[in-house]
Amino acid sequence: MNPIITPFAGLAGLVVAFLILATILKRPGGEGKVKEIADQIHKGAMIFMRREFVLISLFAIIIGGLLFFFQKAEYGKQQSLAFFLGCLASSFSGFVGMFTATKSNVRTTLAARDNGQADALSVAFFGGSVMGLTVASMGLIGLGGVYYFYKDSHAVAEIMEGFAMGASLVALFYRVGGGIFTKAADVGADLVGKVEAGIPEDDPRNPGVIADNVGDNVGDVAGMGSDIFESYCGAQIACVAIVAAMAAKLHISDPTAIVAHGASKETLMHMPLALTTMGLACSILGILLVKVMSAKDPASALRFGTIGAAVIFIVGSFGLCNMLGVSSNIAAAVLCGAVGGIAIGLVTEYYTGGKPVRDIAKSGETGVATVMITGLSVGLKSVAIPMLTLAAIIFVSYEFAGLLGVGLAAVGMLGTVGITMAIDAYGPVADNAGGIAEMSAMGPETRKITDGLDAVGNTTAAIGKGFAIGAAGLAALALITAFIQKAHIVNFDFKDEAVLRTFFVGLFIGGVVPFLNGAITMEAVGSAAFEMINEIRRQFREIPGLLEGTGKPDSEKCIDIATRAATKRMILPALLAVGTPLAVGFGFNMVGGIGAIALTGTLCGALLGCILMALFMSNAGGAWDNAKKYVEEGHHGGKNSETHKGCVVGDTVGDPFKDTSGPSMNILINVMAIVSLVIAPLL
Repeated sequence: MNPIITPFAGLAGLVVAFLILATILKRPGGEGKVKEIADQIHKGAMIFMRREFVLISLFAIIIGGLLFFFQKAEYGKQQSLAFFLGCLASSFSGFVGMFTATKSNVRTTLAARDNGQADALSVAFFGGSVMGLTVASMGLIGLGGVYYFYKDSHAVAEIMEGFAMGASLVALFYRVGGGIFTKAADVGADLVGKVEAGIPEDDPRNPGVIADNVGDNVGDVAGMGSDIFESYCGAQIACVAIVAAMAAKLHISDPTAIVAHGASKETLMHMPLALTTMGLACSILGILLVKVMSAKDPASALRFGTIGAAVIFIVGSFGLCNMLGVSSNIAAAVLCGAVGGIAIGLVTEYYTGGKPVRDIAKSGETGVATVMITGLSVGLKSVAIPMLTLAAIIFVSYEFAGLLGVGLAAVGMLGTVGITMAIDAYGPVADNAGGIAEMSAMGPETRKITDGLDAVGNTTAAIGKGFAIGAAGLAALALITAFIQKAHIVNFDFKDEAVLRTFFVGLFIGGVVPFLNGAITMEAVGSAAFEMINEIRRQFREIPGLLEGTGKPDSEKCIDIATRAATKRMILPALLAVGTPLAVGFGFNMVGGIGAIALTGTLCGALLGCILMALFMSNAGGAWDNAKKYVEEGHHGGKNSETHKGCVVGDTVGDPFKDTSGPSMNILINVMAIVSLVIAPLL
């Protein structure tokens, strides 16, 4: 496959995304109260994006400048340019996704009111599809373009690493900042609205409701999109770096038959890009499958499209290997990742939507304490099968294609990112649609349809989080593998006591990092929620007639509180992620020239801690959330019962678990891994 095909395929995917967006925008956007609510959500989201972009730009200029002036002369300037391109590509993806989601939500509501479930599903899903296709397309345009222009350079891998570092920086800010924003608003709106005032969710009297709806977009659209984007790029770049390192050591066909029929190093280096190029086409086919099935059960339609796209991708991988003259072992490694991703998603669906959720709801009959204990137990149990699945993926993919196989498994998991991200972004669009229906008093028929779509969206969001964790873990492992190769420490001797000591010191340091990150992000949500709660209480007290429905809430004040909290409190997690590899690597180098070994230990400790914490927190939070919804459906006493109040508290604790601290672990380990890979030549 000619390398020029990859960026052109990305451009074609972007055209498809914008054609879908144009189709959505042609639909009526409502009028009167409906339009006013939708405009408030859109405006709040755009304000957040603008402030985020300013802060990201400051960090990008500093880091890009350091790469330009201090990285190795033969590729430092090109790497800094690629870094800025990565920042722009990820930022653009987030902006397009956010813009589309905040335009699709009201159109989904109106479709539900006027045309029924099938049309509403179609609008919501196509709104998410724009985000999915933009993420995949911008990855192919960016990575494919950089590879094409620098493919003849001996430093092509190092230059591409700059692109991944830019994508990771933006992901860190969007994911962490978006998570803080959305949960500050959500916790404040729930505690004061539901528990204290006894008013329904999405009630227009609640000043925090608009901020909560804005938060759904900044957290689960821009945040998740940038999260997946950086894993998508990181997995491909890790494969390129591994091939480059193996070729430099003349081990390109060791330990298994990676190359067949005389395939060149260049073919292997372009292989991950060729696979994701094909994956974009498979994603578009999957999106069409969902459209065809949309008249049936929404959950079945979404699952059919996702699994269908993955099956087509797997079959296509074997055909691509045959066409390029590469061993089918490559496709087998891809198969491991694709199947493993589906398995992790299904396990996540069970723990956040199956019997464990009903167990948590039942435990609410005996109070808040048992809700918390049962939810924590569910979260802890949910870690086991995904971790064993990841272990199996690593073991089997290595057997097929050595270290490169691990990277290719990550590519296999992320190959159809266009549709997996589309289904995840569908969730907040459907959630917003329900909120708009409630706030504009559209009636029970419309709300029943939007609630049904939202319920499916909660499941897809939980599956998306599980998928994102697995993908991030594999991508990070591939990057760490590339770092070990690049730092020339593949054969360091554990019999050497000094080496063993240094590695384990690094391991313990790395193990601490995810816990610090979790504490920082949870504290950030708690502090921001405290301010939000006091503001909502103040408005209920001081705005005449607010609770009676005759007064108008000051929603902009709540949006401003969440935005300021997010932009201020995301800086410390960013410094932790970027600073830890620098401190360990260069610090231990100054002590005894052992920075690379210490950093290897740090990355291994952080990888394990991040995956465990991410799975535990995301699944526990998702289970608490759905247990509350299960009670609200009328089980165990229904709304406003003592069981419901206990489950609302569980959901409130689970919110920052599943939407802030848990997802931030994905970004944390990938940022640490890519920073380490970039500085490897300096250690």
